[in-house]
Amino acid sequence: MRLDHVSYAVAANELVDTVQSLGSKLGASFLDGGRHPRFGTRNFILPLEGGTYLEVVAALDHPSAERVPFFQAVCQRAELGGGWLCWVISVDDIRPVEQRLGRTAVDGHRVRPDGYDLTWKQIGINDVIGYPALPYFTQWTSDLDQHPSKAATPAAKLVSCEIAGDPDRIREWLGGPVDSPIDNSQIQWVPSDEPGVVAIHFETPRGQVRID
Repeated sequence: MRLDHVSYAVAANELVDTVQSLGSKLGASFLDGGRHPRFGTRNFILPLEGGTYLEVVAALDHPSAERVPFFQAVCQRAELGGGWLCWVISVDDIRPVEQRLGRTAVDGHRVRPDGYDLTWKQIGINDVIGYPALPYFTQWTSDLDQHPSKAATPAAKLVSCEIAGDPDRIREWLGGPVDSPIDNSQIQWVPSDEPGVVAIHFETPRGQVRID
């Protein structure tokens, strides 16, 4: 179990400006990630050291996806002004998570601009909608050499995540203790009136940067 990526959601008309703004703060350039046909969304990604990455995602005008939980989650966060959507945990085998939660993971895929189709399974988006401090789980089913963290030479590293929420509830959701660090990324529990990802700290060529 490891931190796979962190997701930042915005409205579609703010996607490019947000990517440029975050890239400027982090001293790095995002890559066009492509579209998620099943989810009605698209993203830009920033590969990070340690096998993680930052995703900036927006919902597209895709009426057939309106009932898809990931589309709903992205729209909900965008309607609140945009910001951190969630953190995502990667597992080698998602079947134990399915058994523990009593439901089946859904298939996801993203078609990159070069035509390569990234594939994975994910579970827990509805739970994130209900309690945004929770992560969802993913298992990559495409070649791991194609993981988004390997799309370019990383120029930054995620060093800590500020999470507001009940640590015991999150530990129970994960099926065990939250060890620190998770894949070299510290989890900091912080007070807040609303549960969720409060901020992410990055080590960059310009020093440490906090994005809230």
